[in-house]
Amino acid sequence: MNKVNYQKKLDLIIEENLKKGRLPSLFLHACCAPCSTYCLEYLSRFFDITVFYYNPNISPQEEYEKRVGEIKRFITEFPAENKVKLMLGDYDPKVFFEAAKGFEAVPEGGERCFRCFRLRLMKSAEKAAKLGYEYLTTTLTISPLKNAEKLNEIGEECAEKYSIKWLPSDFKKKNGYKRSIELSREYNLYRQNFCGCVYSKRESEQE
Repeated sequence: MNKVNYQKKLDLIIEENLKKGRLPSLFLHACCAPCSTYCLEYLSRFFDITVFYYNPNISPQEEYEKRVGEIKRFITEFPAENKVKLMLGDYDPKVFFEAAKGFEAVPEGGERCFRCFRLRLMKSAEKAAKLGYEYLTTTLTISPLKNAEKLNEIGEECAEKYSIKWLPSDFKKKNGYKRSIELSREYNLYRQNFCGCVYSKRESEQE
């Protein structure tokens, strides 16, 4: 079975909208400032973007606040071609622990992570639909440690439920991950060494 080229699909959507002279609205779920850097550099030329920071998986609260501060700072300082807006979701770690229940010991990159993706993308899709956005996607596919295929599959499912368009992506393509590291250095962004949840932190500490 051939693997889907999500980058190619994204390029075609961008091309189509450019031909029509359109700047569609995009609700971009963001996991952190470093992962958002390249995504915003790339997408802000082609979309009217609102970054949605919804990550109840992050613990402790100090870590969450630190990451919020960094994404606010980056969006303020970055000279995006089309102005980027930021919206913060609710911070309630209980919903994440509920979603992860029974999967606490599953290694990073497995079912616990998939449940976490679904939790965040479902909330993003609900919010995007309510506010009338055309497209939805996430910065999560930029990470070499994240399963882009699974993320697109979950994203499509969430977008379909709320009748909005899922914007396919694999942002690590075109040297996206490499560029995110360069931009993070340029803007002196705090780069964490774990995804954000207590389980990934425990795993990174054991390693």
